[in-house]
Amino acid sequence: MITIENLTASTPESTTLRDVSFEIDAGAVFGLLGSARSGTSTLARLLGLDERPDAGAIRVDDVDTTRLDTRSLRDLRERFSLLEAYPSLRGEHTVAGNIATPLERLGIDGPNRRERVLRLLDLIGLARAGAQHPGELDEGQRRRVALARALATDPAVLVVDEPTAGLEAEQAGAVLATLDRARAELGVTIVVATADADVVRKVCDSVALFADGRLLETGTVFDLITDQDSHLARRVLPRTDVTDTDGYDVVADVTLIGHATVDTTLPAAAERVGVDIATLDGGTTRIGDVPVARYRIGLRGEKAGIALGWIGEHGGLVTPVRRTTRVATIGGRVAREPARLASVAA
Repeated sequence: MITIENLTASTPESTTLRDVSFEIDAGAVFGLLGSARSGTSTLARLLGLDERPDAGAIRVDDVDTTRLDTRSLRDLRERFSLLEAYPSLRGEHTVAGNIATPLERLGIDGPNRRERVLRLLDLIGLARAGAQHPGELDEGQRRRVALARALATDPAVLVVDEPTAGLEAEQAGAVLATLDRARAELGVTIVVATADADVVRKVCDSVALFADGRLLETGTVFDLITDQDSHLARRVLPRTDVTDTDGYDVVADVTLIGHATVDTTLPAAAERVGVDIATLDGGTTRIGDVPVARYRIGLRGEKAGIALGWIGEHGGLVTPVRRTTRVATIGGRVAREPARLASVAA
């Protein structure tokens, strides 16, 4: 586990990180999400043990890295690999040669070096490209080769800054698939600094969101998207902005998670309770491999409030937008109370 405690870092011009604290579980893919100048790239270098903070601590398995002497820090750094944004490759070397470079520096013998390179070429989906040169590949493929090079020394932690920046969608997808496969097959903990919320949505287990050097929120991706007020939910879930809701007795935003709820919950509520439910806005997406939907729905009928409660009892995360009664679930029963906006959760 990596624990960040009250971390502060500055440049001569400004403070880039302010009193940041959170934890990264071993074996996770952890996202550092923030726009330019949010501090995520600085934090990536700190987590890669490439720089030291001005204040605070970075603990690796309870070892405070900021208190280590130069030799001890160098030894610990061998367990970490940092891949900066827009990495470069040696054009005169083959793809296999680029991946083998850090192994040569470590003095790994030829047979073991070749075995490791072949395994990594397979991992990144370029098993037949070892004899090619970087100039013969597209940018997404070169980015995957750089990832393989970063993984060559078998690090425990891989820190990657902006892995998909400037890539087309298909190329970016292949890079993210490589990261996911590296975690699954190599057991490496991966920390990804990115300005792209889609990276978090597709591959991250947990995330910390930043703005202006400050931590806005942190947690697992699924915990945060179930909080309708979270910054992450607003960034990764479909928008529900429609305001023309006249003619409906109840209007609510509903989040549905998982194969068993996304396609069936709303039709089942309409049929079982006997109300009309219209989808006014929103849509579906995926968090990793899990389908997630967020809709703004309008309900008509005397039992509209009961239907909203039924949705909440059957896996829907409900945030009323407008209604005449508040519906809560109490011990499996539905209770109706005076009007006031409130959330209903299963």
